[in-house]
Amino acid sequence: MATEVMTGGDRELRSPPGRIARFIQFLRDVRNELRKVTWPSFDELKKATTVIIIFVAVLGIMIGLMDTFFQWVFVKLVAKLF
Repeated sequence: MATEVMTGGDRELRSPPGRIARFIQFLRDVRNELRKVTWPSFDELKKATTVIIIFVAVLGIMIGLMDTFFQWVFVKLVAKLF
């Protein structure tokens, strides 16, 4: 009995699963996890998409204005140096 504890008992020595078996197990795990997801309703999806589009547009306008401002400032500074 003491030797079984030390050696692992009557367990059969198995080689680790191959790539295909691990990939299939991965796909099963993905499927199981996707079943746990709480998906948003269509209305929630529309609201979130609208907010994201507005945010990206505002951020793009801000970056464009800052780029124009800094370009104008640096062109004026460089022109005064030479």
